[in-house]
Amino acid sequence: MKKENNKKYWQFFWRSWAIQASWNYERQMNLGFLYGIAPTLNRIYKDPKDIDKKKEAYKRHLAFYNCTPQTSSFVLGLSASMEEQLAKNPDDFDPESISAVKSSLMGPLSGIGDSFFQGTVKVLAFGLGINFAQKGNILGPILALLICLVPAWLVTWYGAKWGYTAGNQFLSKLNSEGAMDRVMFIAGVVGLMVIGSMVSSMIPLTTPLHMGTTFKLQSTLNTIMPKLIPISLTMFMYWLIQKKVKTGWILAICIVGGILASVFGILKA
Repeated sequence: MKKENNKKYWQFFWRSWAIQASWNYERQMNLGFLYGIAPTLNRIYKDPKDIDKKKEAYKRHLAFYNCTPQTSSFVLGLSASMEEQLAKNPDDFDPESISAVKSSLMGPLSGIGDSFFQGTVKVLAFGLGINFAQKGNILGPILALLICLVPAWLVTWYGAKWGYTAGNQFLSKLNSEGAMDRVMFIAGVVGLMVIGSMVSSMIPLTTPLHMGTTFKLQSTLNTIMPKLIPISLTMFMYWLIQKKVKTGWILAICIVGGILASVFGILKA
């Protein structure tokens, strides 16, 4: 069992390093995440009779995903343990909980991971490296790489291990205590908060429309609900997706609509 688990940890570890290899604007790291969890899904659903369940699992992990690569191994391990639980107890385990947990972890782990690796480790590493390099010391680039890689390796390895082992223990405890519904509800709420904050921060649209110096439409909208335009446009895009409108048409609507709204002074970023 220990040898088998170590093999899983190494799979999460190595595959999480490639999580941004297929980065895309629509769902960002989803293909990389699917690549990381694919061996687990193939092992669980290796019976040809389970081909439909495998397709559902693959589709489930093609949803939007964006997280610091180094901390993604934890999400991979946890998701893999949840997929195993689902395969063992399909009647007592809601597959939606896997997506809810993934969504709820993206924000916190990205906040911790980005601030640590991008804002602290890299600044320290290359600050010291440049100092040595300016003096002609070969230790400059070597030291910079080591300071970047060692913490990344440790966090990625232990993240994969703790995510999988803690996930199994935690899920077994929840199932025995009948608390899975409450955890799903909480994870769903946190996930929606994360998506809501992403809408607010990544779609900075406002309107410059006004009448004289007294009435400004954006100020009025802010009194009704801050970020009303971004959330309205997001819901419109969601409605188009629900109506099965093709991605190409949605992109065309965004590009052409954005250009026209900017030219006529209706919206600005």
